[in-house]
Amino acid sequence: MKIGILQTGHSPPELIGENGNYGSLFVNLLDGQGFDFEIFDVLNMSFPPGPEVCDGWLITGSRHGAYEDLPFIAPLEDLIRGIIAADRPLVGICFGHQIIAQALGGTVEKFAGGWAVGRQTYAWMGEDVALNAWHQDQVTTLPEGADVIASNDHCKNAAIVYGGKAFTVQAHPEFDSAFVKGLAETRGRGVVPEAQLAEAHANLNKPTDNDRLARDIGTFFKERKLA
Repeated sequence: MKIGILQTGHSPPELIGENGNYGSLFVNLLDGQGFDFEIFDVLNMSFPPGPEVCDGWLITGSRHGAYEDLPFIAPLEDLIRGIIAADRPLVGICFGHQIIAQALGGTVEKFAGGWAVGRQTYAWMGEDVALNAWHQDQVTTLPEGADVIASNDHCKNAAIVYGGKAFTVQAHPEFDSAFVKGLAETRGRGVVPEAQLAEAHANLNKPTDNDRLARDIGTFFKERKLA
């Protein structure tokens, strides 16, 4: 099964050498599940010719907002709608979670409650699931057909399923503790409140459920349901 990764952002240059770019983080996360991958740098306008060239699609995170007037936003929204119409399974993470909701009629905004960075715990279909987050924007209005399956006090719409068509998550299952530490050092200072950066650093060694999310994503691609 071939998965097309729509890369909408780039790792900080200081982290690429050791950790890889955003697309390769997902190749590593989903390793061992039998997928082949092709990465399209849509941020720099390298788009696939259409939704039919891959069996499933994944949209990465980005430092940009889904609501920004940037050249790649409108064609990406068109591609999202095309993927849904072509009945190819679609997964979105962080920015991907947001742009899918926006493309399907929802609303994304800079959240008045501020940032979520580092390890967060979500109520996820009757379980507690811990994942690393790095975002200020959120999906604030759901599109038609969206069902929320995870939330916490900070993020009401933390994971969404759209029937068997799309599965999206606000947090970052592809981020390990080393990557979060690197983000705090390269992109957090002077942007994210120091108290939150300190809390994220204090939680670096606590476990996350990245492996569980990797299985969920893999199962969704193959079976159109969660593991």
